[in-house]
This record gives sequence, C-alpha cells and structure tokens, in this order.
Amino acid sequence: MGSLLFLAHRVPFPPDRGDKIRGWHMLRHLARSHRVHLCAFADDPRDLQLRVELVEATASRTILWRSKGQALAAAEGLASGRPVSLTAFDSPAMRRAVTDVLAREPIDALYVFSGQMAQYLPADVNASVVMDFVDMDSAKFAQYAAEAKGPMRWLMAREARLLQAFEAQVATRVDASLFVSEAEAALFRQATGASRVQAIGNGLDTSFYDPAACPAVDEAGPLIVFTGQMDYRPNIDAVGWFARSVLPQVRARHPQARFAIVGRAPVPAVRALEQEPGVVVTGEVADVRGWLAAASVVVAPLRIARGVQNKVLEAMAMARPVVASPEAAEGIDHGGCLRVAADAGAFAAEVATLLDDPEAGRTLGSAARAQVQRRYAWDAQLAPLSNLLAGKTA
Repeated sequence: MGSLLFLAHRVPFPPDRGDKIRGWHMLRHLARSHRVHLCAFADDPRDLQLRVELVEATASRTILWRSKGQALAAAEGLASGRPVSLTAFDSPAMRRAVTDVLAREPIDALYVFSGQMAQYLPADVNASVVMDFVDMDSAKFAQYAAEAKGPMRWLMAREARLLQAFEAQVATRVDASLFVSEAEAALFRQATGASRVQAIGNGLDTSFYDPAACPAVDEAGPLIVFTGQMDYRPNIDAVGWFARSVLPQVRARHPQARFAIVGRAPVPAVRALEQEPGVVVTGEVADVRGWLAAASVVVAPLRIARGVQNKVLEAMAMARPVVASPEAAEGIDHGGCLRVAADAGAFAAEVATLLDDPEAGRTLGSAARAQVQRRYAWDAQLAPLSNLLAGKTA
C-alpha cells in the first residue's frame, strides 16, 4: 500500500456541503489503496474536532485554522500581482506542514483538491500528482466580471485573467487535471490548451438520500424548497432572483405557496428576503432531507453555476420534482427527469404546473430517483482514480 498526500482547502469531513461531499468520497476511495496523509484548512470551529470517520480514513492529519479575511487577502493579491483566490489560502504554516509530510513519509502520490491548494505543490516532486480543479474557477470570476460594475468589474476581470494563467500553468505540472463534468473539462481544454484533462463526476449515496430514510418536516401547504450554503454568492443571487421575480408569479396561481430557503450561514441579504410574502429562511438545519421530503417542488434557479450541482442530485434522489435553470442542470445526465427553465416567466410556469398536478410531480420525482440510482453511484464515478494515480489514462 502506497502513501498519498491529500491537500484540501477545507476539511472534507463531515460531508455537509458540496465541496466537502466530493472531497470526502475522494479521500475515502483513495484510502482503500493508500495510506492517506491529510493537510487541510478549517473555517468552521466544528471542523477542528477530529471525527472518528476521518481518523479511521487517514494515516495522519494536519488541520490548520484559516482566519485570513477577504480584505487582507485582496490587499496581498493586489500588492503581489497574484490572484486573491490564492492569497486567501496562502499560509506559511501550511507550507511547513506539506514540507514536513513529504520529508517524513514515502509519498508516491499527491491528490490536490481545489485550485487554491495547487500553490503548495513542491517545485520537484517524485510522485504522481492528480489535480482536482472540480470547476474552472477562472470562468466563474469571468461571469462575475460580466455582471459587476465599477471597480468590482475590474477586480473580477483581473481575478479571472490571473487565475486562468495559474490554472494553465498548474495543468502542465500534473499527471491529470480533473473536473466535475465533461462540459467543464472541455471549457478548460479550450481556454488553456491543456492536455491530460478528464472529467470525474460527483456521485450520491442513494441509501442516505432516500425518501423512506427520513421523515418530512411538518410544513403544511404547497412548499417550494431551495437548499445550499447561504453565504455563497451564486446561492444568494439565486434565491434573491427567485423570491422577487419568480415566486410572485407562482403565488398568483397558488396564493398559499411558500418558498423555504434551507441552509447554513444566511447573510443579511438572504435574511431580508423573509420580508417578501411567502418566504421562509431556516438557517442551518439538523437534516436537510426532512425539508426535501416535505417539498412539493425543489428549485435550483442558479444563474451563476459551474459543474454538477449536488443540491440537484440530492433532490432527485429524494424523489422530488426539480425545476432548474440551464446553468444548474448543465453537466447532469438527468434523462429528461428535470424541468429546465431559463427566464422568470418560464420558471414560474414550470413550478406552478407541478403544483397544479401533484401526481405528475410524484411521477417525475420517482423517475428522477431512478435516474440517480442508475447513473450516479460513487463507486462507478470514482473507478478511474486508481489508474490516474498510477500514471495511466482511463
């Protein structure tokens, strides 16, 4: 059994948000064939408490608290000419930790999870290296720039340009660059000219996300649900647009319909949406499955999105009818089991139609669960990893 260094921008356990879900399943899969040494940041005090599952999956663990604020990261980025995405995660302590593991352990493979951690790749490393970009972050910042105004437009465009150059340079140094969907992988190849680029998608534990495994919360009446980390910009934009532009049209046909925004760390802009008729903001909940189980319709109205949305797969696995934007549906092999709508009127019409006909919603939800069970088992998704770390192409 070889030894592997796993670098992560966020502790991958517990798997309670999108990036941590992918990170945890990757780590657990790699632990079957390697002694895994984890170096990761924590930004939630609870993640500093080592869970037994993480201890059992790893040979050693270095977890460092990341306290650098965005203002300091921006100042460092502007002063150094580097992307702010990198200076935000730049840490001498992490560099020492990586150096220590490489000196102490016979590392024969590195798995780098997220572009922010690529800055810790040593200049010379005698090991296989897999870089899991997940999404093309530079393209996300280009989207931000297109929508921003004034100084923020310049700052986001700068970030996109510098980050793409960094991503392209990293891709030349690794044995494989991974993305969560073939669409993201193709975009990266086209933008950077990189080779050795491959898609390895997200999976889902359908025994956990099972409508029979968790009772629905007690919420009466038509319930529309959105789930996600509510201090994340694309989610903030999505719920704001839905609450103000889509929900009023839905409530014109279904006056009792309510929109529940379910997820941790809602920022003031999200909390303010509770002033809109029919909007509920839950904050963090013990188990998101109860809200999904109660949903008449689950929505994913993201206008800024990259890769595969776990929130969509989770809702499908819970046998819920889902209405998604084209951006949220991209990269998901949904087999026609999603309703996709681009503008506010079309989105409202799809949601209202499903509320009109609950039986059609149940049929759509059942088909969605079956599609996830067929297409998104974790073992099948991650099967190519072993070959990649052995320096082989899939």
